[in-house]
Amino acid sequence: MSDQPNWFKSSYSDDEGGDCVEVAATPATVHVRDSKTPRAPHLTLPTPAWSAFVGALRTRES
Repeated sequence: MSDQPNWFKSSYSDDEGGDCVEVAATPATVHVRDSKTPRAPHLTLPTPAWSAFVGALRTRES
């Protein structure tokens, strides 16, 4: 089993090289990075903090 995160892009992203955020989830953390600089440091959040962030975004969309 690999210790490397499994990164994925939002379904809203396209393959034309624009600005994309990639996310990789583990049971305890969520990692967030800029797809243009995958080797650069990335943001690591506790899973509950990520859930609260996404929930707040969904609330704003309504």
